[in-house]
Amino acid sequence: ETRTVTDGAFDHLAPAWSPDGRLIAVKQTRMNGFVSQLLLIDDDGDEQARIGNEEGSVGTWAWSPDGSAILLDGSEVLSPTTDYYRYHVASGELTKITDDAGFSTVAGAPTISLPDQPVWTDGHTALVHGIKAGASGIWSLDVQTGEYEPIVWWNATHGGFSADDSGQRIVQTRSSLDVSGELVLVDMAAGETHRLTHLNDELFAELPLAQHEKITVDRDGWPIDAWVLKPADFDPAKRYPIILDVHGGPHGNYGYSFNAGQQLMAAAGYVVVAANPRGSGTYGRVFAEAVLGDWGGEDWADLQAVLDTVLENDWADRDRTAIYGYSYGGYMTSWAIGQTDRFKAAVCGAPVFNLKSFYGTSDIGHVWAPVQWGGSFAEIEAFLVERSPSTWIHRATTPTLIVHGRRDKVVPPAH
Repeated sequence: ETRTVTDGAFDHLAPAWSPDGRLIAVKQTRMNGFVSQLLLIDDDGDEQARIGNEEGSVGTWAWSPDGSAILLDGSEVLSPTTDYYRYHVASGELTKITDDAGFSTVAGAPTISLPDQPVWTDGHTALVHGIKAGASGIWSLDVQTGEYEPIVWWNATHGGFSADDSGQRIVQTRSSLDVSGELVLVDMAAGETHRLTHLNDELFAELPLAQHEKITVDRDGWPIDAWVLKPADFDPAKRYPIILDVHGGPHGNYGYSFNAGQQLMAAAGYVVVAANPRGSGTYGRVFAEAVLGDWGGEDWADLQAVLDTVLENDWADRDRTAIYGYSYGGYMTSWAIGQTDRFKAAVCGAPVFNLKSFYGTSDIGHVWAPVQWGGSFAEIEAFLVERSPSTWIHRATTPTLIVHGRRDKVVPPAH
């Protein structure tokens, strides 16, 4: 028998039964997914509790073994980072137990992926998966005190967090700069990680992947990481054109993960520079929030500093540089070509181009824009004009390809 237990005009994500089978914990999202709370409902769909601030968000969550508590991460207001909380089911008390853990949880996205839910190992400790500085790790978290410590670390990006009953054997997906879409088994007791699948080995033997290295540029005390991908047959005696690839977000991140576009560009003979300017996720709250109210400011300076560092190499052709990006990366691409003529070509994907019109035409403008740019339309109109690529685009001389979906509602072409 199948029956519907909720009928509200909201999305519901990843329902999880309580250990006694009496309640279901499920995330309910509003405001185009930006705002969310954790609901406790019974099997008739009747709401028994609502956890979290109605203006905040919930990321991941898991019941304690005895069902008396729930560990969750979230924020009290819209924020690029979250903290961990302990919810006491009987009393309804919600207690914040961490203050900026310094890594990003993997909260999933409706229709795309499920959250990497914490794994309780006993009544007071849980394992949590997160990403720090572009790399995956597992932390042990004391659910009473909020103290945490790293247990294992990989130069890869993992997804999923499926554990056996003991919490000692965990299966995850793995993506890295030389692995795409494989399964790994994490043996916590042995302290070992075993790769289970080799789905793409034959393909990558035939089509070698890019060489890669990580660099870090210091900008007035701010460490800016970047990954440099080079052609598989890279020869330092030759000179190579350089592509600066800017991620979306702005709280997205690059790191130890497989990116087909970057691999294709490297295979075509380019050196690709994938940087994490301030504002990028996986570096903690201060770094993530540094971009708020400053799009096109220090983030743009960070990207230029990384590019300048790469161009110091003899193999880098400073007369053949290009810039590419999508969404926030598209913003930065369209901003760049109005600020400098250093790039010989640009590919601009779904750019945030006019900050003023974005407020009213984007399906997320009403909730996302005030957080990113620091206020309501009327309060910051001068800033919106100053930092809009559209204000400066008349100065652009760079040949630019614009890639945009006609039905894009997040970043509408008409804006």
